[in-house]
Amino acid sequence: MAKNVADQLVEMLVSAGIKRIYAVTGDSLNEVNDAVRRSGKIQWIHVRHEEAGAYAAAAEAELTGLACCAGSSGPGHVHLINGLYDAHKAGAPVIAIASTIASTEYGTGYFQETNTIKLFDDCSYYNQVASTAKQFPRMLQGAIQAALHRKGVAVLGVPGDLTGMDAEDILTAKQNFNPVPVIRPSMEDLQLLASTLAERKKITLFCGIGAAGAHDEVVALANKLHATVAYSFRAKMDIQYDNPNEVGMTGLLGLPSAYHSMHESDLIFLLGTDFPYANFIPGDCTIVQLDTKPERIGRRAKVDIGLCGAVKDTLEALLPLVDQKDDDSFLREQLELYAEVKAKMKTYVDDTGETDNIHPEYVSSIINELADDDAIFTVDTGMSCVWGARYINATGKRKMLGSFNHGSMANAMPHAIGAALSCPGRQVIALCGDGGISMLLGDLATIAQYKLPVKLVVFNNRSLGMVKLEMEVAGLPNWQTDMFNPDFALVAQAMGIQGYTVRDAGEVRPTLKAAFEHDGPALINIMTDPNALAMPPKVEFEQVKGMALSMAKLMLSGRMDEVKDTVKANYKHLKDLL
Repeated sequence: MAKNVADQLVEMLVSAGIKRIYAVTGDSLNEVNDAVRRSGKIQWIHVRHEEAGAYAAAAEAELTGLACCAGSSGPGHVHLINGLYDAHKAGAPVIAIASTIASTEYGTGYFQETNTIKLFDDCSYYNQVASTAKQFPRMLQGAIQAALHRKGVAVLGVPGDLTGMDAEDILTAKQNFNPVPVIRPSMEDLQLLASTLAERKKITLFCGIGAAGAHDEVVALANKLHATVAYSFRAKMDIQYDNPNEVGMTGLLGLPSAYHSMHESDLIFLLGTDFPYANFIPGDCTIVQLDTKPERIGRRAKVDIGLCGAVKDTLEALLPLVDQKDDDSFLREQLELYAEVKAKMKTYVDDTGETDNIHPEYVSSIINELADDDAIFTVDTGMSCVWGARYINATGKRKMLGSFNHGSMANAMPHAIGAALSCPGRQVIALCGDGGISMLLGDLATIAQYKLPVKLVVFNNRSLGMVKLEMEVAGLPNWQTDMFNPDFALVAQAMGIQGYTVRDAGEVRPTLKAAFEHDGPALINIMTDPNALAMPPKVEFEQVKGMALSMAKLMLSGRMDEVKDTVKANYKHLKDLL
């Protein structure tokens, strides 16, 4: 039988290293689905919702370098959008196949017609629709190269009738070129940087995900300068471990130590970071920024020296130009503060909570203890992110995935699907919020169908915890943040997944241990304290005033029990504010 365009599509994806397509089949995708079946060289992962498929592909792309998802006419396209936004903002190379209505029906208002060019324009680097068999392979090749090298989403629209047509030979290159260049500043810029570093006594290196491959060089530079090392959430797993100068994270989920170090510094060196929270970066010190994308320099901070380069390449060239400093007083002061911060964090672990109000800090610390050294963690946006950021520690082998740039709910479980499929043999643990897992609950069936041994830990605080906190610090009484949840353990069991419910702190360790050792997927539904607060590293007076105002409004509206529970659950936080 002659090869058709769908066969050619599958053949080119296989050649590019794609192992699977995450999709819901139907309508205009049916020819592609059948080509996958006939090929036998690529796997079709039948997700229950295309958004979950896009998230799974994003996770796979972050872990392995390239992944693929697909959505069919109309609703399938729209369902992909949120996951593709997440992938694009995370810099995950994802190919999205958007099969469309037949080309003969374009522009007629046909059933399930969507304009894919308009729809995907804001969440892709490549976004085209193939209209002939002759142009199709060149366009797919262009999409693959755009995703790989621009680090983001590439969308190729494919009319349903086109996929059944005879394939045409591609007249241009079919292989995927992936050269790795050396990128560093000029020697003149490096000399300027070295002399600037030599003049400053209190230096903090702030590392983003761009520093991920430069752990040893960052540590070496910090040791020479007696500088502290802070990092963003995305960089934690790559920078925290074996780093004697690290002082933790800053940002909304960070720690006072990192915030304090940066605000006490006379120079901050931003390394491969597009950290979005400008109010956490001081404006009264010298700031140096290094990035491979010069257009990012200065858009988050008042930068004095802007340099273009990869972190590893640049530091390798810089280190011989930097002399060893003698004065380590600034470093010692910041490490002492960091030790105090970690001791305070331990108090939340030691106080394990009460029945149906287990402290999430304690739960996270036990997960950290029991997890493998090379575990892959996925974290839902919201309070689950906080507990993962503060209590899951790096080992040099662990990975942590989340919706760190897009900030969407519901990502942890589908990210875990992509992680488990792309990294078989590695432990995958999802830290899920009850709000997050509720959104895409149907894809528990995907986990069961493919027998993925993921462990889903649900921090069931019966509320949209982060939203509740946002409202309270703004002086608003929390409203419509409570969750009426099903028994998630029973839901999991109905899906064919081992389910556990934990109500008492004494059950946390043995239940997690049993779940982690279970040979297959497991969901652990843990009833955590809905009033646990995640205080930012720097608490502003307006936030304190807002919290007091919201508590007063709750009391005046007769919700005194909620005020008592909040104070009781967070007396240590409140004590620190006084």
